[in-house]
Amino acid sequence: MKNFIMKAGFVLAGGITQGMGMGFFLFPHAIPSGGAGGLAVLINYFFDINMGLALWIVNFSMLLLAIKYLGNSSTIWTMVGMTITSLSVYFFQTVINLSVGNIWTDLLLGSIFLGIGIGLLLREGVSNGGVGVIALIFANSRGILPGKTLFWMNGFIFIIIAFIVRWEIILQALISQWISTKMVDRVFRYRKT
Repeated sequence: MKNFIMKAGFVLAGGITQGMGMGFFLFPHAIPSGGAGGLAVLINYFFDINMGLALWIVNFSMLLLAIKYLGNSSTIWTMVGMTITSLSVYFFQTVINLSVGNIWTDLLLGSIFLGIGIGLLLREGVSNGGVGVIALIFANSRGILPGKTLFWMNGFIFIIIAFIVRWEIILQALISQWISTKMVDRVFRYRKT
């Protein structure tokens, strides 16, 4: 029971922290937080769907991979983490809705919070959804840190977004990914010690 409560606490903290980084700092500037966030930006751009809901839709579609490769327990925890993150994005964008600040300060803060949140989830064996499912599969099967895998997969998605939304976003998204995946690996590494 103690392990369950600790895991639930880390998943809650990870989802809220990730959602805060996205909802407060990155999404107001349309900076994608990763592959799923990037796809959510595109859904929002084309269909004007709230970013929290768009993110949940993208993440939910990745659950089939989680079920097959990570098992039922990890998939259930991933659903919990994704839902907490999506609700947090919605909460931070609509209920608390701060005015948009300096893009570079928001990029730095958002990336740090994003990376810490994702790292907390991944170190508990819980994917943050989206391409985090694939990164966790690689981390578990090959014994590697998930940050580098996340960086390369997300980079490819950012190039697609740059063609559709705007080119300037690719530099901001890659900087955000570099910062956040460094934080992911720092937090994830604590699981190993």
